[in-house]
Amino acid sequence: MVAPTSGTAPAETVPEGTAGTDATPVAPPRRPVHRSGRWIDHWDPEDTVFWRDGGRRIARRNLAVSVFAEFLGFCVWAVWSIVVPQLPAAGFALTADQMFWLISLPALVGATLRIPYTLAVPVFGGRNWTVVSALLLLVPTLSLAWVVQHPGTPFGVLLAVAALAGFGGGNFASSMANISFFFPEKEKGAALGWNAAGGNIGTAAVQFVVPLVIATGAGLALQNAGLVFVPFVLLAAILAWRLMDNLGTAKADPRSFGAAAREKHTWVISFVYIGTFGSFVGFAGAFPTLLAREFPEVTLSLAFLGALVGSLSRPAGGWVADRLGGARVTLVSFAVMIVGALGAITALGSGSFGLFFGSFLLLFVATGVGNGSVYRMIPAAFRVAKQGQDPAVTAKLAAGCIGIAGAVGAFGGFLIPRGFAMSTTATGSLVPALWVIVGVYAVMAVVTWATYGRRGGVMGAARV
Repeated sequence: MVAPTSGTAPAETVPEGTAGTDATPVAPPRRPVHRSGRWIDHWDPEDTVFWRDGGRRIARRNLAVSVFAEFLGFCVWAVWSIVVPQLPAAGFALTADQMFWLISLPALVGATLRIPYTLAVPVFGGRNWTVVSALLLLVPTLSLAWVVQHPGTPFGVLLAVAALAGFGGGNFASSMANISFFFPEKEKGAALGWNAAGGNIGTAAVQFVVPLVIATGAGLALQNAGLVFVPFVLLAAILAWRLMDNLGTAKADPRSFGAAAREKHTWVISFVYIGTFGSFVGFAGAFPTLLAREFPEVTLSLAFLGALVGSLSRPAGGWVADRLGGARVTLVSFAVMIVGALGAITALGSGSFGLFFGSFLLLFVATGVGNGSVYRMIPAAFRVAKQGQDPAVTAKLAAGCIGIAGAVGAFGGFLIPRGFAMSTTATGSLVPALWVIVGVYAVMAVVTWATYGRRGGVMGAARV
């Protein structure tokens, strides 16, 4: 049972005549204690009694709303990926380079916002920031609905409106940070896995829904790509306001970022995460445009399958990594990603849509598995590297690394579409960009093996 919102804790039983004396201080409450504004002053999920008597129920309620809000954030973050291929039919005259700019800029903005969004949770409260960050999604959705109805809009304005979709990318970081405060260590991995997967599926959802809502009997109603999300954004804000909680015990610690930034493993893992999560975001953003460009006879409604399989495979990657070791699974992921990229190169040479589509689905599955395995590597790597040190310090370093790696990795969502744009502009083909991607994956695999996978090394022996 949750304590009353008056802010008073339930009475604790103490021996008669000793309550309030210096000799026998009153024991701390063992259930959540609320005060006004849905703030919880006492939160201790590691206490089994606390967790059983209300803590678990509150945490799961917050997780459910968080998943929904983050799902919408990913929808908005990815909406331009499916809008851009439709712009020529709506009367916009755009070059291939301009189209890839519109796809890549939301990823760049979203990556940049990840660290400030993470720090906003302890400052403003998880519930309060979820309301604010959800309502901020109205800015890119309504702006999109307006601008796509004006084909004469200057490209600079179109680019600025696309950049606003980056608000959705920041939502992932704040949502993950908030939920991490609610759950005990033994359940944190599963909770964050559900939270991340629920968000990632938003990319697939938007690529499935938008082609359906913009098609009307009178032609193309591209403004519906933004308007369709407005009622859901409002619903998410209302649900967060009514059902979520702020934790007074969640404290901002910017120093953890600074400490993590001085660690070698933070930057090695961030580099590797560009290859997994950055590839997922980059390929998901570019895939509909690649299909429209290379195989115009194919319906764009198939594009969502890439992001879908990539999202669903992420929890599987974490589960397998828990059993086999994150570095091993990450190495296999890079090997499969190389096979997928080589398959796409072969398909472009032969003009085979089936091989091209199948190769990209393989790429998406491997990036999803790699996302899960890299997240598993982070705490394990710091535990091994800092053996004998205070576990609390090690945990803070790992938390700081997660924030930095999440931001750096998301920049891959900008780099991959820009690589496709440069390749197309210079050669008229995607093949050179794909060869570069193959080379980068090979380098990332070698770095992962040398740092974490060698059997003779400390990290390899610990199965990081």
